[in-house]
Amino acid sequence: MTVGSDRTPLDRSFFDRPVLEVAPDLLGRVLVRLTPQGPIEVRLTEVEAYDGMADPGSHAYRGRTERNASMFGPPGHAYVYFTYGMWHCLNLVCREAGVASGVLLRAGEVIRGQELARTRRATARKDHELAKGPARLATALGVDRELNGIDICAGPKAPLSVLQGAPAQADRVRNGPRTGVGGEGATHPWRFWVSDDPSVSPYRAHVPRRRNGSASPTKLDAKRRGA
Repeated sequence: MTVGSDRTPLDRSFFDRPVLEVAPDLLGRVLVRLTPQGPIEVRLTEVEAYDGMADPGSHAYRGRTERNASMFGPPGHAYVYFTYGMWHCLNLVCREAGVASGVLLRAGEVIRGQELARTRRATARKDHELAKGPARLATALGVDRELNGIDICAGPKAPLSVLQGAPAQADRVRNGPRTGVGGEGATHPWRFWVSDDPSVSPYRAHVPRRRNGSASPTKLDAKRRGA
């Protein structure tokens, strides 16, 4: 367990703020996933902010759909989406109901439940790779669309919650362009991470689609867009 980590759950007011305030403030917090097989906890080390209809990189840029409805609030809920027919990604919804924004959880260090996470991430060579990337994080935690829209502030028995943890020191927080985002949102410096943490995923720029609509398997992480 992280030294000095606070086990107090974050309340809804934490998420009822602009996404660019919430995103860096999530670094060092502890994401808790309760499953029938046991709990898993992840210290968050990398996130990306997506500002809804004001953000060309966001799923909600063109308005509300069945897929992105959870992004429109209320705050403190999960938005889980399925991408490329293979992966789930987990986002935490911010701001008041009706205003779409969210934070994509890109990476973290599994600090509890490593054995359970390893059963889901058998290809991880080292423990710091268990949740290194948004799809890997969701896979390690057993997150899928069944958790889309759940209240992460519902209490200690909720399937997902976030603890105060040990917030990252300001001098260790870095920011830069988001991974795999193209177009007008490509240069937004809205990816935040803990400097020199081995669990942080490598940055990859946007890779345009091929004419047949496919993407190289080695480029899939670069193609995954956030909330």
